[in-house]
Amino acid sequence: MSVIAIVGGTGPEGTGLASRWARAGESVILGSRQADRARTVAERLRQTLGSGAAIEGDENSAAVARAEIVVLTIPFSAHAETLKNLKSAFRPAAVLIDTTVPLASSVGGRATQLLGVWQGSAAQQAAELVPKGVVVAAAFQNISAELLPGTAPVECDAIICADDSRAREVASALARKIPGVRALDGGKLENARIVEQLTALLITLNTRHKAHGTGLRITGLDER
Repeated sequence: MSVIAIVGGTGPEGTGLASRWARAGESVILGSRQADRARTVAERLRQTLGSGAAIEGDENSAAVARAEIVVLTIPFSAHAETLKNLKSAFRPAAVLIDTTVPLASSVGGRATQLLGVWQGSAAQQAAELVPKGVVVAAAFQNISAELLPGTAPVECDAIICADDSRAREVASALARKIPGVRALDGGKLENARIVEQLTALLITLNTRHKAHGTGLRITGLDER
């Protein structure tokens, strides 16, 4: 596939996705507000994965400018500001995959409480903020960052919501590169609001059942 930039790529979800895609042979750039931090984390991942892993680090806007695929893994509190700051860095016809969930924990509230988003969901907000020609898919909100490090299969469905078929195809292809993950077509981008809400439910299940990294499997389907 094309070069993948992960904005907020030095956090648990960003590094987890980067390691999975690099193991699958993809070229990944970790983005951070601080280029030095991104390069340090990228070097640490290369040491773990092997010298052949195609992982680099750079400042967020520089990473976005180099990539055809951009994956957003940031807290919702930084969502709008980050996208506004990156608007001029996007390549024409880039694909943005938004993993953001508007959890109240990002502004000091409970992790099981969702914030209201005027557009309906974080992904729909992203679609309003990116330049014309950049297409958006919502994906990976329900895959726990705790399950991504290592090589064990991740037994979870990735529900992909997008209005654009190319964005859906790219997000689905990335999901299938993670062993155990099944990519499911979740319909239009407006359905991202439902998928984002499921993350709050999974956090509740983790807490009540003293579990780590619960996920979702939709039964009755064989779609990959």
